[in-house]
Amino acid sequence: MPESPEVDALAGFLRTHIVGRQIAGLELVEHGALKTRGRLTSELVGRAVTGIRRFGKHLAIDTEGPSLVVSFGRAGWMRWSGEPTADAAGTTTATAASTDATPTAATDAAKLTTATTSAPTIAVLSFAAGTELLLADGGTWLSVGLWIVDEPAEVPAIAKLGPDPASADDTADQLDRVLAGRRKQLKALLQEQERLAGIGNAYSDEILHAARLFPLTHATDLDEAQRAALFAAVRSVLGGAFARQRSVPIDELKARKIAAMAVHGRTGEECPDCGGIVADVPGSKGAAQYCPVCQPER
Repeated sequence: MPESPEVDALAGFLRTHIVGRQIAGLELVEHGALKTRGRLTSELVGRAVTGIRRFGKHLAIDTEGPSLVVSFGRAGWMRWSGEPTADAAGTTTATAASTDATPTAATDAAKLTTATTSAPTIAVLSFAAGTELLLADGGTWLSVGLWIVDEPAEVPAIAKLGPDPASADDTADQLDRVLAGRRKQLKALLQEQERLAGIGNAYSDEILHAARLFPLTHATDLDEAQRAALFAAVRSVLGGAFARQRSVPIDELKARKIAAMAVHGRTGEECPDCGGIVADVPGSKGAAQYCPVCQPER
């Protein structure tokens, strides 16, 4: 699932490539992807794109008229067709795996890049110059969604979003308020979009590993030092991911994300910090990982 660092990098790419362009059409290959009844795709035709905004893991393409909001769901992403896929900084090349990635990580990243570029197209946003933005979904069921709205807050999931922990305004006190009185496991709480916007399955694993916290610990059981460690981990893990993804071409963003993971998706591999063996989080059915040595259950 794309999370806030990847969606933010995509937003940067789109600001460079489509702001100021006139929309020629929105073709729905899967009509079920459009969630706003009574709104027509023709409302976007002839409108110039005026801006791109990110709301957690959602993206809003603003025009002179309505906005097109995109939710990427479990396996959605965008592809650019018609011009070289330069990133927001103007570069046109980047490797899918970081230079210090393990051979397994590099292999997984290469496979994921191929899967991303071959995923079925769900909708096509075309522009007057002949270029196209393709919305794809690589999942086994349709999870991406599109909304044509006057304001992004009309989308229920955006209206309910909690504070964005990647924001410069985020504070330790704000996280303390999220944690206060919650008898909820940390892994689940970090992914609760109404509490913290933009964190999903992968980065929640990485944050808890960096904070040295067992994923199934309840928020109410944290002491002051552990709450401080969690806040520092949220800032460092997300900050590093935002910086790392900023210069990556959009068709390689998912692969670079996976290649940079310390524990997520690394079951049976050595923890890069302690050499312990990464394991699946109990009860996760292989969907989440942690290091039992770095993150012991207490």
